[in-house]
Amino acid sequence: MFINWKSREINLKIVYYGPALSGKTTNLEYIHLKTNPCMRGELVSLKTRGDRTLYFDFLQLELGQIAGLKPRFNLYTVPGQVCYAKSRELVLQGADGVVFVADSQQQRLEDNLQMMRMMETNLQALGHSLRTMPLVLQCNKRDLPNAAPVSTMRQQLGFNGAPCFESVATKGAGVFNTLKAVINLVVSHAQRKL
Repeated sequence: MFINWKSREINLKIVYYGPALSGKTTNLEYIHLKTNPCMRGELVSLKTRGDRTLYFDFLQLELGQIAGLKPRFNLYTVPGQVCYAKSRELVLQGADGVVFVADSQQQRLEDNLQMMRMMETNLQALGHSLRTMPLVLQCNKRDLPNAAPVSTMRQQLGFNGAPCFESVATKGAGVFNTLKAVINLVVSHAQRKL
């Protein structure tokens, strides 16, 4: 959280974290597509030749007020490929909330778990924990025939207390429910600090 008292703005950072190809970038693309241009900035993506996220995606939203301050929600994604571990830690730095985008396919459960462990390690290195960080689980790709039960995913990933949303990010299903939930958690957390 960064507050510019002169301009009466509060900047809040939300990071979409998860394994490669789980739908992190697709979430931001859908949010960008469906949000009023007056309330959002441009979507910035740094990609490889194969159209995969290299460093991060970024989108800024301006919504409402918090304690008389104009909030700017800065949405980021992390690269999911294992080789970009340091990039994920850098992007997570300064986060006020996290959306863990899990791939619901049965064969991706281990990838989800591995990335969840990496996220927990990154948060600990930055002085945070899963218990104190505003966190939402999004079980994406629910339209696929080999999707694992949500209860299994929650249990395996240890998200039993966090809000959880089913989604099909390519169609926008669950995308804004997830975003609203994480924004509410982040705002509530920020208000306690002000």
